[in-house]
Amino acid sequence: MSKHVDPDALLLKMPSLRAVKAFVAAAKYQSFTRAAEATCVSQAAISRQIRELENHLGAKLFSRVGRTVELTAAGALFFDAAQLSFVNIAQAAERIRSNQKARKVLTVCCSPAFSALWLSNYLPEFFSLHGDIEINLITTQNFLTMEPGMQPDVFITKISQVREGYRTFPMCHDIIYPVCSPYFLEQHPEIRTLEGVRNSALLNLSPYGRSQVAEHVDWGVWLAFQGVDIDDRPKNSPHPFNANDYNLLISMVLTHQGIALGWNHLVAPLLEKGVLVRPIAEQVVLRNSWHYLACREGRDNDDALKRFCKWALAKFPRR
Repeated sequence: MSKHVDPDALLLKMPSLRAVKAFVAAAKYQSFTRAAEATCVSQAAISRQIRELENHLGAKLFSRVGRTVELTAAGALFFDAAQLSFVNIAQAAERIRSNQKARKVLTVCCSPAFSALWLSNYLPEFFSLHGDIEINLITTQNFLTMEPGMQPDVFITKISQVREGYRTFPMCHDIIYPVCSPYFLEQHPEIRTLEGVRNSALLNLSPYGRSQVAEHVDWGVWLAFQGVDIDDRPKNSPHPFNANDYNLLISMVLTHQGIALGWNHLVAPLLEKGVLVRPIAEQVVLRNSWHYLACREGRDNDDALKRFCKWALAKFPRR
């Protein structure tokens, strides 16, 4: 005979998870239409689920603003809790799925530039050595303000203590020098001197929006290290181009549009391939400006994490 179970007050108070899912999507994309596209249902279904949720809560969750929707005070309160819960559920589900198969999954977080210019070159080697490990990559410029519940296994950043619960290892310090394409150098032989570089088409890394990446050396600073004043450029010099997207600057260098400052750990693979060259030998070495690898402590899958960290750190022999 089965034992009688009293009604569970907590579960009875819970709204429909399908309705909460529709709400989170609508809040995230600020549009019922985009929420429907993101969750592969109709807009009518999204509207119906949100009405059901509002009726359950007895509160209006959205207000319409033109073609978009905005959270009400009640909606913002509910979204913070719902978003965090969904992140936790998704991460727990992924861990369970990962444990059910032989392959191990590591989540690595780094800047877009490190991802595109370093990881893209060396990950094939890692996978050939550690074929049982999968990498889930997250790129960001904002390491200190990531989504709630996001806990990567590895951070690669210039922040020495990115958050609690991680063990930090120094990888490399900054070595910075000008780089251009071989074709650009051939067309502009005058850039084989410091003054020629100063007067050329400078592609400059802007600091805006990069406070948590902290690449603070621009052309003015770099030239000052060499005793050259950027303000002494002739008036007819090409106008410098500024961008806070390092990948864009390197892309422009590769298409012969000018000279950029190359961070050695990012551009060394391109120099080895010959697609970039150093027009002059001068460089700036900042021995107190480090890049760090931070490994999450207390992770279940310690073996895979240790292997990744050991492999990554071996790529940066201490100088």
